[in-house]
Amino acid sequence: MDLHYSPEDRAFREKTRRWLEANTPRDDLKTLAERKAWHRQLYEAGYVGMLWPREYGGWGATAMQQAIVQDEMARIQAPPAINGLGIGFIGPTIIVHGTEAQKQRYLKKMLTAEEIWCQLYSEPNAGSDLAGLKTRAEDAGDHFVVNGQKIWTSFAHVADWCMLLCRTDHTVPKHKGLSYLLVDMKLPGIDPRPLKQVTGDAEFNEVFFTDVHVPREQLLGEMNMGWTYANTTLSHERGPAFLGHQIRFRNAMKDMLAHAQRTIRDGVPVSEHPAFRQKLAAAYAELEIMRYIGLRNISSILRHGRPGTEGSVAKLYWSHMVRRMQELALAVGGPGAALDGDDADDRGMWQRGYLMSFAQTIAAGSSEIQKNIISERVLGMPRGEVWAPKDKQKT
Repeated sequence: MDLHYSPEDRAFREKTRRWLEANTPRDDLKTLAERKAWHRQLYEAGYVGMLWPREYGGWGATAMQQAIVQDEMARIQAPPAINGLGIGFIGPTIIVHGTEAQKQRYLKKMLTAEEIWCQLYSEPNAGSDLAGLKTRAEDAGDHFVVNGQKIWTSFAHVADWCMLLCRTDHTVPKHKGLSYLLVDMKLPGIDPRPLKQVTGDAEFNEVFFTDVHVPREQLLGEMNMGWTYANTTLSHERGPAFLGHQIRFRNAMKDMLAHAQRTIRDGVPVSEHPAFRQKLAAAYAELEIMRYIGLRNISSILRHGRPGTEGSVAKLYWSHMVRRMQELALAVGGPGAALDGDDADDRGMWQRGYLMSFAQTIAAGSSEIQKNIISERVLGMPRGEVWAPKDKQKT
């Protein structure tokens, strides 16, 4: 991994820094319209869809330039772009497996956030065992008829389109009978129902499909090849999309350090308290490790042209790093950080962050699944074997 910046990279960083300093909103973006407007500014400046081909609305930039933009956005605490599911991993899947007509129809509007996308994978009885899903798409010639239920779908209540993994053949092994549909969320028979989370927010949804007619031209690639396409999506979700998380987590780290500086414990700021200084330093070091894991992912993409299994290492690392960081944030703030609302420190952001951190070990593939992928595909360990001391092994 080469960590040296070229003269072109250094010039690009300076240009990016100047643009962000001049254009980053000074106030919080509270509405979807405000976030879309900021997203469009980022896109028009060349900072959204950086790695996408120019013919589909992208900018044809380098992976290092994208990393520089993420660095600079985190430095100035700029709000991130929206439509992360579409841009991070749905769009790249369409680029790899879609028809030319599908690429021309969907990709540019995805980049500009004219159309928001969601990902319909998990079901009540098919989470980590995703191939066990039951939502059916019956082949009716020029269209499919979809029936079933999805759950834990982020942003389904505001999404315009979705990527739907569904079963099109129940007579073959479960991994081989899945297909991948691109579905208009406004079609009759689609019913998203927001789920209130422990944080009090309702970002997640359960989504019901009742006799939904999906045109056949919205089938991605070949029928019954959905498992292959789903893994393309997941490799991007755990790989390049990982870079986008750095803005959020590095902003959270800056907020926590500022909180530690203004919170007094035993007569001194928490940032100077002997019980906390080492823990704050360790949290900062963990965040830097996350950044270097992201750079290693970029190196892998530059070498191989696609994300690899390193994404599972990244995902496993950051999901548990966030848990530790949020636990420390509560400890820094004391009782006030555990509250929500007007009486809480920073209006409850620490409590909500801590509660939401529990979901990070499940989202984008549970930690248990990531460990399986790492053991089997990275380390080459035999599948399904459980280690035991030699004197306890069966003979």
